[in-house]
Amino acid sequence: MKETSKVPFIVDGHLDLATNAMTMNRDLTCTVAEIRERERRLGWDDYQDRGQGTVALPDLREGNIGLVIATIISRYSETGSPLHTMALKGWHSPRQAYAHAQGQLAWYREMEAAGEMVAITTKKGLADHIALWTENTNDNANKPIGYVLALEGADSIVNLDYLHTYHELGLRSIGISHFGPGRYAAGTHSDGSGLTPLGKDLLKEMNQLPLQLDLTHLTDTGFFEALDIFQGPVVASHQNCRSIIPGERQFSDDQIRCIIERKGIVGGALDTWMLYPNFKLGRDDPKERDIRMELLVDHFDHICLMAGNSEHIGFGSDLDGLFGLEQTPHDIDTIADLRKFDAILEKRGYNDKDRANIFYGNWMRMLNKIMS
Repeated sequence: MKETSKVPFIVDGHLDLATNAMTMNRDLTCTVAEIRERERRLGWDDYQDRGQGTVALPDLREGNIGLVIATIISRYSETGSPLHTMALKGWHSPRQAYAHAQGQLAWYREMEAAGEMVAITTKKGLADHIALWTENTNDNANKPIGYVLALEGADSIVNLDYLHTYHELGLRSIGISHFGPGRYAAGTHSDGSGLTPLGKDLLKEMNQLPLQLDLTHLTDTGFFEALDIFQGPVVASHQNCRSIIPGERQFSDDQIRCIIERKGIVGGALDTWMLYPNFKLGRDDPKERDIRMELLVDHFDHICLMAGNSEHIGFGSDLDGLFGLEQTPHDIDTIADLRKFDAILEKRGYNDKDRANIFYGNWMRMLNKIMS
């Protein structure tokens, strides 16, 4: 372990762990270095980030990142074709999508059985887990990574009965859209469209359960439609500011203001195309463009100025979102480097309370709203 006694406890509000394990065949109980070496030795090149990944369970422990909101991603597409440039498969039926989602959930359960992870579904479980991680930061090697289960894209909710089934299985956060068209809402690169009739019904049913709505990936139209219907806690788990980096993937000031008014959180994402204007995927090099971690703090500054405090920001790194070093700030090697933000934020004028809010406090407040 490195410097863990000086590392703040960190919550990451968005990681696609099961997708990396089950779609990309990565054994996340190995270190990032071991996974990279294996993929390079095998010559795998089916995804752009082969040999360049940044996330694994040992590296989360090294960075004192003891709690994550971890996703299931399983999409429906009538044609079954890739849904966007990251080539996530769309299943031909919602039931196939649900079955695939259950395979990802089975991976989380296997990690629990191995003592690698633990599901967090109650306030007591959350409090006990935080105590475990904060009472002794010198020995993280055998601590389980806590996870709150989330859906990124709701296509695998076959019908409203499945929403309740998912909740019983531990689901506590739902983003109803992802990339392109969806059964419940249009997502990124589909602006002009919003919620479907099914999506409106889903949000009404979500009002009956302790769930948070993740607004990330909703189109502008869908964003405001969703806020009109859903009355519970809202977050944008991995989202940056459009006023700093133009583009429909980021949120406008009007959208961010709505999240602040609803007492929600915007989780800052570390994907380079959300940190640098007109970053060309597959062509631009983060080091050549000098894309550093500190660029995310520009977005934090902007939201804090809008809110008048530091209570509406956190990390939603998305560092395993089917990209790796080729699309990550050049001063990050693995996710353990989130700890570097402590010095970066202090240098930028964030005091101890502000940094505690950003690293874990704000996410803790939100998560307690959806725990029994």
